[in-house]
Amino acid sequence: MAILITGGTKGIGLAVAKAFAPDAGAVFLNYHGDDAAAARAATEVSASGGTAHLVKADAGTPEGCAAIVASVGKVTGRLDQVVHCALDPYATSALAADPARFARAVTTNGTSLLFLVQAALPLLARGSTIFFLTSRGGRIVVPNYAAIGVAKALAESLMRYLAVELAPRGIRINAIAPAIVETDAVRTLFGAQAPDLVRDAASHNPSGRGVAAADYTALMRWLASAEAAFVQGQVIFVNGGANLSA
Repeated sequence: MAILITGGTKGIGLAVAKAFAPDAGAVFLNYHGDDAAAARAATEVSASGGTAHLVKADAGTPEGCAAIVASVGKVTGRLDQVVHCALDPYATSALAADPARFARAVTTNGTSLLFLVQAALPLLARGSTIFFLTSRGGRIVVPNYAAIGVAKALAESLMRYLAVELAPRGIRINAIAPAIVETDAVRTLFGAQAPDLVRDAASHNPSGRGVAAADYTALMRWLASAEAAFVQGQVIFVNGGANLSA
């Protein structure tokens, strides 16, 4: 088996990589710029039982996605899972956004899902699964989150269109929306407030705690299995019910 994770060397992407590593065998970790973090991630994935392959490229462009898949294709002829976690953490409100910077962030955070699926299609086969990491910010307004929230909403809609076209091929795509996790991206977006936001979300969660990596990685492992063969084109929240009330 083989899995490709864009943005796979940090945060949620790395947690997913380590969860799939024991069964995946080949784990392709895409990243954009932080070589030191990538080296650490490769060590952690190897310790988790997988064979890590680092792929440095920009997952936010068609050319970058093509380069990523070309690197994967040199090692394997099939991808069993593709997980799109790459994120451009441009913190801005809508009215204050620089138009060109906003457009670039929306492309990376949303439209690039299409670039990645198109590029990976020759390596996908019946039974392959695709995941997009989304968030509640695609449905509610979060301060300084416009460039990400708008893109997540776009990608969720795109995911549904892709699901209808991929289903006859036996390929599934779903979106996973975990509760807030303190990652580098979250710290970039919210600065010094990030730890407090994560703690506050946990303290107000109806289930009495914050999200743990196993909450969403276990779900993704199940969705990648034959048992979930009829789950297609869905957005699944993993947040203890935090999205159910104001």
